[in-house]
Amino acid sequence: MFQEEKVTAKIEEVVTEDIWGTIQDVLNWGFHFGSGEKQINITVGLLLLITFSFFLASFILKIVRKLFTRKMEETDKLKFISVFKFIKYVVYIIVVFSVLSVAGVNITPFLAASAALFVGLGLALQELFQDVIGGIFIILDKSLLVGDVIEVEGRVGRVIDIKLRTTRAITRDDKIIIIPNHKFISDSIVNYTQNHRITRENVTVGVAYGSDVRKVEQLLLESVANQRGVLKKPKAFVLFSDFGDSALIFNLCFFINDSFIDPGIKSDIRFTIDKLFRENGVTIPFPQRDVHLFPAQLKSD
Repeated sequence: MFQEEKVTAKIEEVVTEDIWGTIQDVLNWGFHFGSGEKQINITVGLLLLITFSFFLASFILKIVRKLFTRKMEETDKLKFISVFKFIKYVVYIIVVFSVLSVAGVNITPFLAASAALFVGLGLALQELFQDVIGGIFIILDKSLLVGDVIEVEGRVGRVIDIKLRTTRAITRDDKIIIIPNHKFISDSIVNYTQNHRITRENVTVGVAYGSDVRKVEQLLLESVANQRGVLKKPKAFVLFSDFGDSALIFNLCFFINDSFIDPGIKSDIRFTIDKLFRENGVTIPFPQRDVHLFPAQLKSD
């Protein structure tokens, strides 16, 4: 009985060794390039190891992403995912090189070739990388948000979408402008709503010399008293700005909570000012110049 168990165990050991040997043969099957220390082996086992590493890295990154985004709002979550995609690609590259190094593959030639390739790509795609880095900064530090009203190169637009490389904004005449993200870190961009939604606007008007300036102030404040879009608080006010060449210059200052539509509000206010001035005898002068002619004295011979 004991002898039979010993024989059975021996058979199982031999079978196990044969199976393990067969598995090793399968895993070692592949392509072999070069010889000696410079030999490169691309085997089934190496490919399986890389595949498993990819799945493991993907699983870990998914857990990390959920940990970071579990308390974020939906908008911030979408921005973080955009940045995380870029990080994920970098992690995958590191995983591939790490697995190749652990498997005994000499990755020095790959690193040297990659360095040269990345230098070439960096020079060729320098602006693209600047856009991506700019997009990461914008998303992480929230220096620009969807809904912000910005001014870029003299054009005012409302931000409707922030991506990793570009930002899209819609202008006041319903045209879409696509802004490379590097502009937000290299150029000066005016953000009307960075601190808060309320902004101060003004309308400039000139009246004739000799006008009752307090009456002008009263009429200007009356022009915005019932204007739609103008806030009651903070209150509007009038500044006597200057003594112009042909007119007394006043600035009517008021507050609105949507800078994107301020041209329409200013237009309505100007219509109202013109109406009130006509009704109250206040004149808006046009530029005047006095020309003096001096007769030339003829010299007699």
